[in-house]
Amino acid sequence: MSIDPRAVIDPGANIAEDVSIGPFSIVGADVEIGEGCWIGPHVVINGPTKIGRDNRIFQFASVGETPQDKKFHGENSNLVIGDGNTIREFVTIHRGTEDGGGTTSIGDDNWLMAYIHIAHDCIIGNHTIFSNGASLAGHVQIDDYAILGGFTLVHQFCHIGMHAFCGMGSTISKDVTPYTLVNGNPAHPHGLNVEGLKRHAYSSELIRELRDAYKTVYRMGLTAEEARSRLASVAEKYPELRLFIDFIKNSRRGILR
Repeated sequence: MSIDPRAVIDPGANIAEDVSIGPFSIVGADVEIGEGCWIGPHVVINGPTKIGRDNRIFQFASVGETPQDKKFHGENSNLVIGDGNTIREFVTIHRGTEDGGGTTSIGDDNWLMAYIHIAHDCIIGNHTIFSNGASLAGHVQIDDYAILGGFTLVHQFCHIGMHAFCGMGSTISKDVTPYTLVNGNPAHPHGLNVEGLKRHAYSSELIRELRDAYKTVYRMGLTAEEARSRLASVAEKYPELRLFIDFIKNSRRGILR
């Protein structure tokens, strides 16, 4: 273990033997930090927070802090972070609330650039990218491989689907379907995230089917229910397309259109 003598570590923290913690960082009680983690200088980690293996947390990040929610009155809540995440400078991540299930959750291999805010009760999947200044209100869900451009703002209870791409400065107040590119203030869909799908080895045939599905939902003037009905038979052949139409079916806030 490499803990700078100027760091402050609560005796109630559980830290793996090979963790590195820089000067002036503070680790509170009920914090668990897994093997291979590197914590830079001036980082504050409060608990209950569980951090997995091989995470890198850079200077001035605030992790596991009390939720910014007036309904929160000190009840037990926590933050769970998986493995292999990079959390850059001035990132703030808050614990959950009782109303939201009690847990803020971040998966594996996510890249959180500087000045990101992840509010209470958010659920972040795996392999996402948050560019500088992107912010999530409470209860937001971000699925695997989604990308948020710089200064993207996401309203509470929104859901952003797998492989979605939110352009720089997007203001998002409804759900973003999987594979979709959105941009603007307010944000609107601007086509399929074709480049992202190619990078993740989606076949030309599957991209063509997803593009046709996008056109059915967004360019034919159909209701969401009508679009899903038209796509049902094709979705039987392509699980990725089933994900797309099930997302629309289960949307609580409605999708951006």
